[in-house]
Amino acid sequence: MTAQHESIVATLATTIRAYATIATGDVATPINGLTFFRRDLPSPPSICMVEPSIVLVAQGEKRMWVGGEPYHYNTSRFLITSLDVPANSEVMDASPDRPCLGLTLKIDLRAVADLIAQGDLPPRRDRANGTGLGIGEATPSLLAPFSRLLALLEEPEAIPTLAPLIQREIYYRLLTSDQASLLRQVVSIDGQSHRIAKAIDWLKLHYAEPFSVEELATRVQMSTPTFHHHFRHLTAMSPLQYQKWLRLNEAKRLMLNEHMDGASAAFKVGYESPSQFSREYSRLFGAPPKRNIAALRSMDSPSPTKRNSRAC
Repeated sequence: MTAQHESIVATLATTIRAYATIATGDVATPINGLTFFRRDLPSPPSICMVEPSIVLVAQGEKRMWVGGEPYHYNTSRFLITSLDVPANSEVMDASPDRPCLGLTLKIDLRAVADLIAQGDLPPRRDRANGTGLGIGEATPSLLAPFSRLLALLEEPEAIPTLAPLIQREIYYRLLTSDQASLLRQVVSIDGQSHRIAKAIDWLKLHYAEPFSVEELATRVQMSTPTFHHHFRHLTAMSPLQYQKWLRLNEAKRLMLNEHMDGASAAFKVGYESPSQFSREYSRLFGAPPKRNIAALRSMDSPSPTKRNSRAC
């Protein structure tokens, strides 16, 4: 790690610590799509949904699990995802004196596609690995615009004008990084990843409805075997498993945030059998709905946002 890299990371950590004052929590910022996180202690894997985003760690270390595959990221390596991917996130290195600090910036894939369409980017010879996640090198050229983006928090009147420009620079840096192919594959209209992204968007809107894999494959203009193969490869789940994950996490949100009982939540998200819902909920969260929600409330756990327990 160079002196320049260390200086930028230290600046990021100082800013994040000033805003993220809760021992374990996520803090939205006035900048659209930018969230800070802080974890004061190591933690076992917790369920979350990773949206198309870049995650930087300014202090400490984290690890993401997707389909049994670990992704380590820290001050030298960033996490990037181009799809909405269910995952398990754990904190590897944190303490009250030196908490794990970082940020998540949602990626505007339309802005990325626009940059690619301009045709001014250098050609990339590397090919995407086919998955929806990647780990890249956090270079000073990538970290520098993040530092300037966070500096805008002290100049709120400039955020509406300057933040989009800096975010566009960040996308440019990503498209010239070692993870460029990950973004290129999902915004390529003719690519398989783009079609899988469209299928995921449909599932997120219609998760409570019954569907067949064949119908969804036809909707995104893919053969059923090809669709199933690429969906599983990119998300580490089958389409039906993905729908189940969405349903169970939304039911959890309804019970925790809206105080809905288990049976009502089950019917709300599309289950016809409360007993089946309870079995599948227990397999995912490790306890039956009522017991799990009671435990979360007793711990005063941060409330999850819709279909997301907390930031990864």
